[in-house]
Amino acid sequence: MNENKATRPAPRARSDFRAFVPISTRWMDNDVYGHINNVTYYSFFDTAVNGWLVGQGALDSERGPVIGLVVQTQCDYFAPLAFPQTIEAGLRVAHLGSSSVRYEVGIFAAGAPLTAAHGHFVHVYVDRASRRPVPLPEPLRITLTQLMP
Repeated sequence: MNENKATRPAPRARSDFRAFVPISTRWMDNDVYGHINNVTYYSFFDTAVNGWLVGQGALDSERGPVIGLVVQTQCDYFAPLAFPQTIEAGLRVAHLGSSSVRYEVGIFAAGAPLTAAHGHFVHVYVDRASRRPVPLPEPLRITLTQLMP
């Protein structure tokens, strides 16, 4: 019998990421089990990536002609985090296409050497009005290359 066992992902090191964004956890992030609920990590991903892009001047979420829509997301969990705790989101770009970006995000307890969770999401950049894919604007592309290995 040939068993195909998937290997469990392992936590990742800080050195795998190119930029870090601090995030304060909130009371409402905890679930009844006393730790941050799994769905909250996706919010951390979105907050870290978009906050970094806005901070770099590469994204105008209110008036920019191009917006990023999430088309895929995934997360692996390794250690619990809980309120009140400051966390850090590590960012990197794993793939930069003509209209899409695959971000990898590591969630760390402040100062921890390994991820408590990490995952990815893919943004497809589209025209704000038509919602049709468009090439990444050059200023955004240049900014995203800072997150590449």
